[in-house]
Amino acid sequence: MNIPTAGTHIIVSPEIITRSEHKISRANISPAAIKVLYGLLKAGYQAYLVGGGVRDLLLGREPKDFDVVTDAHPEQIKQVFRSCHLIGRRFRLAHVRFGREVIEVATFRSMSFQQQGVAEQAEIGMILRDNEYGGIEEDAARRDFTINALYYNIADFSVVDYANGMADLQAGVLRLLGDPETRYREDPVRMLRAVRFAAKLGFKIHADTEKPISNLGGLLRDIPAARMYEEVLKLFLGGVAVVTFEKLRHYDLFAELFPLTDENLSYEEHEFPLTLVRNGLENTDRRLAAGKPVTPAFLFAVLLWEPVRHRAEKLQAEGVAVYSAIQQAASEVMQTQVSYVAIPKRFSIPMREIWTLQSRFANPKGKRPGRLLSHPRFRAAYDFLLLRAESGEADPAEAEWWTRFQERQGLDPKGGNNPPSSERRPRRRRKPRKKREAGI
Repeated sequence: MNIPTAGTHIIVSPEIITRSEHKISRANISPAAIKVLYGLLKAGYQAYLVGGGVRDLLLGREPKDFDVVTDAHPEQIKQVFRSCHLIGRRFRLAHVRFGREVIEVATFRSMSFQQQGVAEQAEIGMILRDNEYGGIEEDAARRDFTINALYYNIADFSVVDYANGMADLQAGVLRLLGDPETRYREDPVRMLRAVRFAAKLGFKIHADTEKPISNLGGLLRDIPAARMYEEVLKLFLGGVAVVTFEKLRHYDLFAELFPLTDENLSYEEHEFPLTLVRNGLENTDRRLAAGKPVTPAFLFAVLLWEPVRHRAEKLQAEGVAVYSAIQQAASEVMQTQVSYVAIPKRFSIPMREIWTLQSRFANPKGKRPGRLLSHPRFRAAYDFLLLRAESGEADPAEAEWWTRFQERQGLDPKGGNNPPSSERRPRRRRKPRKKREAGI
């Protein structure tokens, strides 16, 4: 069977890369994934590791996930593994749990979605529902990029290459399988995946693959905002946030994710808004590289601060108090933003607090600094103040004052310690009860 073409990229039959010709070792594969692969094989089914796990192993990277594909149907997979749970509506998947680890197992997908009436599709060509199963050749044709259409066969430890993915992997080229515009219309998120993989792997996007992106970015508006939230996290929490940001802007995709921010960055006369975003993303990359956590609340606070600040300044010019202006601006910006990228309340509420606390840093008088120090969001707000100062938007002297204040209180400004007990609200002591006299 012929695999769909990507430009002049055509493969008629797969290349089998033997164990001695590649660097994948079972020692580098999750024990849980190995159990799933051998469990399916023992039950008489085909079992392959596929996608990013194979790609990363071949590149000498540590895979984040291990995905398995098989000719067994979901119900048959469930019969093989007791700890199996079936999920999904658009396409049924099996989740097999071993302790805390979950291995995702999918049945080979069919190409029958191309036949009219077999799969539900939107007018733009996006696949909405598809539960048709097929063989491994069809499954390979359904993969997005050639480097993700590489299959590790547990039966003989070979790598099966249906799309010249190994050659593209070695050349550092990211290439879509099939006609790029058609594939993007099937799932517009593939444009974001192209940017993410290019940034993460340091690959060049093939000319045929990148050509339609700038013209099709608007298709992302048809993707549910909740899914877009997950995609944004993948984009900016992959350790290469700065490069990803630059590529998103290059392909006019950032505007489809954060339209208000993109608008403000485009017409601002000063450099500090763009500097703040870049510095914030650089800080994110550094923390991830050091193994430190990054909260999405801080990430989104950085990405959306400029439209909030800009709107707050206009409200202040109309006579609204600083604190209230930031609150109102935050509400207006978030109301627009959630229709593009849905941000859960557990992160949107801390974001607002980080923003509104900025005005309280400007007036450190009396007992206010001590009270602010005990605020649960002080640490994140202080870090945000430092970021603003480093970018030229806030007064460096203000940030320096708060750094020295924490040191005077016996705190480490870089450590995020809790404020001393003297700054916390004292507990009210109960008055001792009077002992009742005997006989009364």
